[in-house]
Amino acid sequence: MQYTDIRFPHLGIVFSHVGRYIQIGNFQIMYYGVIIAIGFILGLFMAQNEANRTGQDKELFLDFFLYMMIPAIIGARIYYVVFSWDYYKDHLGEIINLRQGGLGVVGGVAISALILYLFCKKRNYKMTKMMDCISMGLLVGQIIGRWGNFFNREAFGCYTDGPFAMQIPLKYFEQHNRLGELASAGLLDHLKQVNVDGQMIDYIQVHPTFLYEGIGNLLILCFILIYRKHKKFDGELICIYFMGYGFCRFLIEGLRTDQLIIGHTGIAATQVVCVAIFILGAVWTMLARRGSLAQRK
Repeated sequence: MQYTDIRFPHLGIVFSHVGRYIQIGNFQIMYYGVIIAIGFILGLFMAQNEANRTGQDKELFLDFFLYMMIPAIIGARIYYVVFSWDYYKDHLGEIINLRQGGLGVVGGVAISALILYLFCKKRNYKMTKMMDCISMGLLVGQIIGRWGNFFNREAFGCYTDGPFAMQIPLKYFEQHNRLGELASAGLLDHLKQVNVDGQMIDYIQVHPTFLYEGIGNLLILCFILIYRKHKKFDGELICIYFMGYGFCRFLIEGLRTDQLIIGHTGIAATQVVCVAIFILGAVWTMLARRGSLAQRK
């Protein structure tokens, strides 16, 4: 029996035979990588569309995308590995293995921001104008990219019996030698038995935090799309992204069972980053609006 279904019992939704890859001959193409690539491409299209609407050169965004794509993936991986070093120090060969997931979004965003600064300086272009367009592309990429976690059965939260509770067969984790992570998160204490074709199967039941983040990002994107014509200064939309994403991700990160911890402090690294980017967005907005008001007077 293949334990590849994912269930949302309170919503009455069952996804059967959810695989992790496409098999072509002896080669496996992981859905995780495909979805990340789709997220990059659609994010670029979104940013270019906004650039076109605001009278900017959309080809400039393609150039930036080509410069940024590989460093962003490297940055996301470095962030994940650094805060998971207790594992990777004994598994050095797996550091470059991205097929199983393990990308930290905030690391990718940080490197992308650095590349954007250097790119705009070289092209003598106003960075904040590009950042507003990129904020929308970034959100589109994150909304789509999070579904890679769905196929990998990762980035979920602790036990819940709430309306969005997600069930994954325990046997799936046994087959992939991942029972340890379930035990450490206390998920083995809350197993649910489900009758599947007359057989009682054990499932873990968790918060689908990847879904929560996707919904949160969608709401932020909708707000930006509505507000963009009323922005008061260049850079305001990326500030909204910083504040919105920082707030949502901080809350969602508190539910996750795979938090990246700073050393042995018990403090989640991503929550610290989320507080920092929220403050950055809020202070930037306050100072820019004050400056804008001063100019009008």
